[in-house]
Amino acid sequence: MAYRTTRGMSAPPEVVFSTATDPSRVEGWVPAPLRQRADEHRVTVLPERLRVEWRPTGQAGGWSGSLQVAEGDAGGAQVEITVDGDGTVASGEPVDELVDDALTELDRAVADNLTAG
Repeated sequence: MAYRTTRGMSAPPEVVFSTATDPSRVEGWVPAPLRQRADEHRVTVLPERLRVEWRPTGQAGGWSGSLQVAEGDAGGAQVEITVDGDGTVASGEPVDELVDDALTELDRAVADNLTAG
């Protein structure tokens, strides 16, 4: 089952993408039930397209998905997260809520990143 959530953010697309892909910030915005072990998933970062894609390797199972950042209104960014899997996570939390929460936390991380520097 696929889930897609889009949200506008009031920071330039490059700042949002940089924050989203900063390894020190990933745990802060990606909900634990959706985080993937690097040895079980292939992650492709496409900075020229402001896109990240992940998918299971081999028979690992789990969730595949993408994060796409694009220009938004008034110099901001439009962020879309899409995840696809069997509809359940070990925690039992609804995936659509987890994906929406991820964008809320990413928005906070972007705001913190702008405030810090």
